[in-house]
Amino acid sequence: MDAQNRKKYWKINLYYLLILLSIWFIVSFGLGIILADWMNRFRIGGFKLGFWFAQQGSIYVFVILIFVYVWLMNRLDKRFDVDEK
Repeated sequence: MDAQNRKKYWKINLYYLLILLSIWFIVSFGLGIILADWMNRFRIGGFKLGFWFAQQGSIYVFVILIFVYVWLMNRLDKRFDVDEK
């Protein structure tokens, strides 16, 4: 892969990371801490929703984001022909 394609590949990779980590930050910090009082008016499985996001929801979202990142990177690798064949 030439230098120009390498730069483009890493630029897209960093873009994916920025978006996915931003989603995780919003879910874990925003919903689990900042908006917890507002969300505690609702319940899920008998627990207040703010508490649930702080304890479980952010972990679930993080695991889902890992799978999304793997899927995106596999597509990107195929696009730049650096995938494992």
